[in-house]
Amino acid sequence: MLLQAPRTSLADSAADSIRAEIAAGRWTVGSRIPIEPQLAQLLGVSRGTVREAVKTLVSRGLLEVRQGSGTYVRSGFDPSLSLQKMRRASLRDQFEVRRALEVEAARLAALRHTAKDLRNLKALLERRGAPDAKDGGASFIERDLAFHLAIVDISGNLALAETCRFIAGYIKETIASTMNAGLPEPDTAAHIAIVEAIASRNADRAAEAVRAFMSPMIDSLAQDEAEPVR
Repeated sequence: MLLQAPRTSLADSAADSIRAEIAAGRWTVGSRIPIEPQLAQLLGVSRGTVREAVKTLVSRGLLEVRQGSGTYVRSGFDPSLSLQKMRRASLRDQFEVRRALEVEAARLAALRHTAKDLRNLKALLERRGAPDAKDGGASFIERDLAFHLAIVDISGNLALAETCRFIAGYIKETIASTMNAGLPEPDTAAHIAIVEAIASRNADRAAEAVRAFMSPMIDSLAQDEAEPVR
């Protein structure tokens, strides 16, 4: 039975109650959920609150509104929960995940790139430039992210590309940490080495170039974690 939403943050609480029904398997993927008046009664909230809760879950991909038919369960997976859990991960964890993804992306890019892909990658690297503190480094972070995501796109693996875009916010945090947290910043030469390795069509060389690129940052974080607190 649905739990009535508490009187604070009603829309969020209503969304949580609906999501709990989906997670428990009581409302399965493809099934239609109760209509708005029924949901309002079950949750003990207004129809406007139900509409807001449904809108939230539609934006997260859990529900789908079909005009003239009703609201259906689209997915049992809520990406926002995964993002919340990832936010608790350490910076070292984030770098290690990024390395794993980008190593495979570079390996595949070496095998699958076109001449146009290489021209675009070189142009993005030139546009990236050197780190600068203008606007707090935000523009540089975006340019650097564009370069790395381009490699992922060149890999030709849609699932890999979507995964990297899903965690793009965390990739930005790793980039920012090289500017603000005193981590070793890979220089332009390290970026050029990745491009050249991809251009060589040697998958192992491309993978190793990314490992060499990431290792100083991860090693620095590992050392910091190993040092005793004074």
